[in-house]
Amino acid sequence: MSFEKVLIVEDEPVVRNLQTEIFTRRKFAVSSAETLAQAEALLTRESFDLVMLDIRLPDGDGQQFLERLATLPERPLVVMVTGYGSIESAVSCMRAGAFDYVLKPFTPSQIDIIIKKGQSYRQLLQVNKLLSDQQGEDEGAIVGKSPTMLRLRQLIERVAPTDATVLITGENGTGKEMVARELYRRSPRRQNPFIKVNCAAISENLIESEFFGHERGAFTGATDRREGRFELANQGTLLLDEVSEIPANLQAKLLRVLQEREFERVGGNRTIKVNVRILATSNRDLISYVEKGAFRQDLYYRLNVFPVHVPPLRERAEDILPLADHFLARYARKFGIKVAGFSESARHAMLSYRWPGNVRELQNTIERAVILTEEGRDVSAAALGLPLVGNITSSGEALLNSSVPFDFEAALAPAATRVAVEESGGVSTTDARGKVLTIAELEKHAIKAALQQTSGNRTKAAELLGISIRTLRNKLQEYRDAGDPIEIGADTGE
Repeated sequence: MSFEKVLIVEDEPVVRNLQTEIFTRRKFAVSSAETLAQAEALLTRESFDLVMLDIRLPDGDGQQFLERLATLPERPLVVMVTGYGSIESAVSCMRAGAFDYVLKPFTPSQIDIIIKKGQSYRQLLQVNKLLSDQQGEDEGAIVGKSPTMLRLRQLIERVAPTDATVLITGENGTGKEMVARELYRRSPRRQNPFIKVNCAAISENLIESEFFGHERGAFTGATDRREGRFELANQGTLLLDEVSEIPANLQAKLLRVLQEREFERVGGNRTIKVNVRILATSNRDLISYVEKGAFRQDLYYRLNVFPVHVPPLRERAEDILPLADHFLARYARKFGIKVAGFSESARHAMLSYRWPGNVRELQNTIERAVILTEEGRDVSAAALGLPLVGNITSSGEALLNSSVPFDFEAALAPAATRVAVEESGGVSTTDARGKVLTIAELEKHAIKAALQQTSGNRTKAAELLGISIRTLRNKLQEYRDAGDPIEIGADTGE
């Protein structure tokens, strides 16, 4: 990111002309003012990236004018210039918001240092502002021990140190962005910006501006000049997420940037050069898009310099449990819940499930399960909300059918239900013919076991089951109305 417009506020003609010559030779658009009043007039008409401000001016104190500059919508970086420098003056100016402080006479090399520092500082501010909206999207290392994941790590190690463009493909939720971040972390550019642009999340009318930025007045609503993602990523890495969604009319412009590393902002005519490493992701079959004419063939080949494919979770079952343990530790730590681990049936349920949403679905499932699990207990299959293939273990865990919406009330019940079941000596989860009992049948067994354990005391049974006495009474009435009452002797504890 570079400065473009500089305002010099200086009453001494020799110093003013020297600054103008230095900045003009470095291709800056330079305006100058001899007084604070002239500077104020210029600032009402246009914005500047950098202001070189003399402290002593004929109509006022430059340091007081510094406070005025701090209120501008597009606040410029301000360098205070003086021929009467002192430590106290420098400290006072910096506290008032000055970016730097320089003494007359100065050399062109000093100005070059100021320019370089200012460019780096402005880029850092813009990048930090952008990244503040992306926190928490991705964290942690790539987890997995399957042969395909070992091969994936090898590919990352091989290509990360280069500047090669990488196209990362795979289904939604497989971890394509995590692969991109790992490529960035292992690259020589890891100390420079990592900027992401989600091509599928930006409207077609705005995506060009997001990529390349725009000038003030370029279109309705463009009240200020704005740097695009390519400019913010200069010297760093740019991730084009879901690159297949880029509109056809923008693909040619993107191809030019990838080839020439230069572009113009929307509404501008100044060519901006950047040094950016490109990573791209896609969950689409880009070859079929090319064949249909929906994606430029030359752009595809320019992106596909080094292809990396992330396999779906169903094709690497060896990674399911390590990933689950990884997410369990993360969310237990995040929520401050001590979870013992996964029950046997929970692990069986995870291994039996196809995971159409891949790693992202597994992650979200574990996060929810940790919240639903009681302190110190194992995560149950019910808390996961996954179907189980085969018989349920003797722990008596109720299971949810994945084809229906997640039932939080049912998921919260199993821990208390297991207590009642275990303390009553266990309840069979199959009938005499070996058929797996339904959740409703298991629920009735658990209620009966709790009442047996408490000698018919409904209040204690409700506490044991983790439900209200009213809910227990309603269930017992429901069984009576159905002609199948639970008989545990005399009712007590009402």
